[in-house]
Amino acid sequence: MKTVFSPLHAGHAGQMELVAGAIVPGFEKPSRAEYIRARVESERLGPIIAPVEHDLAAARRVHTADYIDFLPTVWPDWVAAGFPGSAMPFTWPTRGLRGDVRPQRIDALLGYYSFDGGATFVEGTWAAIKSSYDVALTAAALVKGGERSAFALCRPPGHHAGAAFMGGYCYINNAAVAAQWYRDQGARRVSILDVDYHHGNGTQEIFYDRADVQVINLHGDPMAEYPFYLGHADERGAGAGEGFNINYPMPSGTQWDAWNAALEDGCARLAAYAPDVVVVSLGVDTFEKDPISQFKLRSSDYPKIGERIAKLGLPTLFVMEGGYAVDEIGINAVGGLTGFEGR
Repeated sequence: MKTVFSPLHAGHAGQMELVAGAIVPGFEKPSRAEYIRARVESERLGPIIAPVEHDLAAARRVHTADYIDFLPTVWPDWVAAGFPGSAMPFTWPTRGLRGDVRPQRIDALLGYYSFDGGATFVEGTWAAIKSSYDVALTAAALVKGGERSAFALCRPPGHHAGAAFMGGYCYINNAAVAAQWYRDQGARRVSILDVDYHHGNGTQEIFYDRADVQVINLHGDPMAEYPFYLGHADERGAGAGEGFNINYPMPSGTQWDAWNAALEDGCARLAAYAPDVVVVSLGVDTFEKDPISQFKLRSSDYPKIGERIAKLGLPTLFVMEGGYAVDEIGINAVGGLTGFEGR
C-alpha cells in the first residue's frame, strides 16, 4: 500500500488551544505524524510518496468559498492586528446572536468560522492545512487509478471541519473532499466509514441531506463526549439523505467486543449500500492509552479492523484522523493498514 505524506505538516507546531478551562499546548502535534511515518517505514507497508499540489477547487466542492478564502489569511491578519501567540477565537455567534453578518476583525472572524478553541493557527498552519489536503487528493487519485487501497497520512486531520467552520484540530475536511472528488470523477455512490473515537460532525453536516454519500460513524456518546452537539443515534439524515447517515454512539469504557459489534453492523449496512469506493476516516484514539479518549481498544484490535474492512472487497482510501501522541499511534494506525492487506 502506498502512503502519501508531506513534511510541511511540521510547520503546524507550538500552537496553543483552549480546553477544560485552560490555554494549553495543542495535543495535535507533529510527533503524531512522525510516529506513523516511522512505523510505515519499519513495517515496509509500501512506498512513501510526496503529494501533488492541487488548487482549491475540490475544497470548494464541500466547503463554502468564503470559508476556504478565509483560511490562508488568518495568520497574516493576526500578525497585522498586533495580536500575540496563537491565533484563536474567544467568542462565537451562538443562539440569540447574528450568524448571518460577517464581522471584520480577525479575532471575531475566527469565532465566526469555528465551533471551538482547538483549531488555532501559527505561522506554518496554512501550509500544513494545504499539504494535508494535497495528501488526501493525491492518495484518492491512486485508488481511482487502480490501486486497491492507499493511505493519506494527513495532518492536520479533517473530520470535525464542516462546510463553513473549523474545530477539533480540523480545518479542511480531507475525507469529505476525497468523497466528493470521487463523485465528481464518476463514482455513483461513496461510503465514508469513520472509526475515530470522536464523532465526525463535520462530515455528517456536509453530507446530511444527500443520498450519494453514506456516512457511518462509530464514536463516543456525545451526551458525555466531544463534540457533544452532534452524533446521536437518531440523526439519520434529512430529505434525500434520510437513512444514509448512521451513528453508533458508545459509552465510556467500551471494549473490543461491543465496538466490534457496531463495526459489523456498520459494515453490513455499507455493503448493502453498495458504494463504488470506501473512504475510511482512520482515527486510532479509540486506544486504551490515548490521552484524551475513553475507549479501551488494544493494539491487537487494529489489525482486525483492517481485516474486516478488507472483506468488503471495495477500493479503499484510508485518511488519517485522530489518535494522539503516544508511542503506539504508529503501531495502531499501521496495524489497521497491514490488517487490511492480510499480513
